[in-house]
Amino acid sequence: MRPGRLLLGVVTGPHGVKGQVRLKSFTAEPADIAAYGPLATADGRRFTVAVTGRAKGVVLARLSGIDDRTAAEALKGTELWLERDSLPAPEDDETFYHADLIGLAVEDTGGRALGAVTAVHDFGAGDVLEIKGAAGELMVPFTRAAVPTVDLAGGRLVVDPPEEELAEEELAEKLAEDGA
Repeated sequence: MRPGRLLLGVVTGPHGVKGQVRLKSFTAEPADIAAYGPLATADGRRFTVAVTGRAKGVVLARLSGIDDRTAAEALKGTELWLERDSLPAPEDDETFYHADLIGLAVEDTGGRALGAVTAVHDFGAGDVLEIKGAAGELMVPFTRAAVPTVDLAGGRLVVDPPEEELAEEELAEKLAEDGA
């Protein structure tokens, strides 16, 4: 695991008048944001999270020490972080934290460099890797077929993207070379 912190959520605003907040959770199961113990802000404040409900795209929660709407409003936009060493190790070699994939070098099955992973998205049908390179952006489903090798220790992964994705990338490379 890489050292540092992981962003687990962001306060999107207050909820009600008793200090509850609306949280955009970045955990696999949104309510699990409360399961990691106290979370820290960029300026070092620490909050214990207690989830009280759900609303459209967010969880409703109480943060320790926040007792009224004014205090909750002041937290709007506040990021909540967790120290990496607080996380359990992945269960097996096939389980990865998204943050561990960000920044990995990407090559195709022939060894050609394609760029680096810049984001991991979940649009509802499974995780998708966003890869940016000199030729532009490539989106690859994060499946064993499309990503046969993930080498965290080596800082790379190998992709076998659909042919149409490579064809679009090759066209973009050619246009870039031709100055178009």
